[in-house]
Amino acid sequence: MARRVIISGGGTGGHIFPAVAIANALKELAPDTEILFVGANGKMEMEKVPAAGYKIVGLDIQGINRQSLWKNIFLPVKLVKSLLKAKSVIKSFQPQVAVGVGGYASGPLLMMAGKLGIPTLIQEQNSYAGVTNKKLGVKAAQICVAFEGMEQFFPADKITLTGNPIRRPSVAIEGKREEALASFGFDSTKRTVLITGGSLGARTLNRCLQAGLDKLIAANIQVIWQCGSYYYESLNGSLNLPTSIQLMPFIQRMDYAYAAADLIIARAGAGTISELCVVGKPVIMVPSPNVAEDHQTKNAQSLVQKDAAVLIADSEAEDLLIDALLALLSDADRMTSLGQEIKKLARLDADRVIAQQVLDLADKK
Repeated sequence: MARRVIISGGGTGGHIFPAVAIANALKELAPDTEILFVGANGKMEMEKVPAAGYKIVGLDIQGINRQSLWKNIFLPVKLVKSLLKAKSVIKSFQPQVAVGVGGYASGPLLMMAGKLGIPTLIQEQNSYAGVTNKKLGVKAAQICVAFEGMEQFFPADKITLTGNPIRRPSVAIEGKREEALASFGFDSTKRTVLITGGSLGARTLNRCLQAGLDKLIAANIQVIWQCGSYYYESLNGSLNLPTSIQLMPFIQRMDYAYAAADLIIARAGAGTISELCVVGKPVIMVPSPNVAEDHQTKNAQSLVQKDAAVLIADSEAEDLLIDALLALLSDADRMTSLGQEIKKLARLDADRVIAQQVLDLADKK
């Protein structure tokens, strides 16, 4: 009999990419597995998941708005409606396992699955577990984590250190350096820096680049600057950039960007870190301060403790980042050491390891 699995969560690419990677791995290991996604209405998973070839059902759920408390007035009603919808979806689909990857829909779906006796698996991507996952972890059958030391949040006997699922095509950089540099119109004899704020962009990183352009140009540095679609029009219209500075809203070929780079500047989302570990290039991390429990800073600190990355606080980045970047590029030994240490943390097969645990739980049901 075909196994049936519900995968819930989303809200950002950092949740959606791992969810789809787990689904793809399930299909590789057990092609007859039936998979249903559950997401939040109005969030990007409602488009990205069908584009990846999977069915998805939306819950009318939202997160807590900490900036405007009055916008939370309907949250209790939405939670009750989402729980009832989740119950209906579970009874209709009859899964053997429910998987939560984080995001608004993950809480109601896994809560209801637990009440209905469905084994649950949590995929915790960050080094600091959020409130919802900590509560869900009490009843979860299995908890797959990406960082060491997660016993402070979850029962130790349920934890498996798997790493985060990654987009394999994005990190397939072997032997691509020359063609990657050519695709950006870059000179292979010059040093190249990749600066990425994720699909939405990062205001702080963009401001750092604007302020430091003259220094980068004077130092003859080539830059791949992924600024985010929200910022692209205003930046492109106001800056007169040389060909050595390539500004783009979104990078379609991340493998080329990673392959071309000698040094990478990035936020510290869990998915980004997992990719950077596999890529094995020196990294300066500027964690976003606009996330729950400041988990990006904690993610970055977990690398810094292993001497596998440099951390610059968002509040200090405009003053320090460009000078730190230039100093690091001139320190060949430090560049080599950072690349070697971050590579040691790479876990390429997390998607398959997690998928196998899902299948094992389904077979026990």
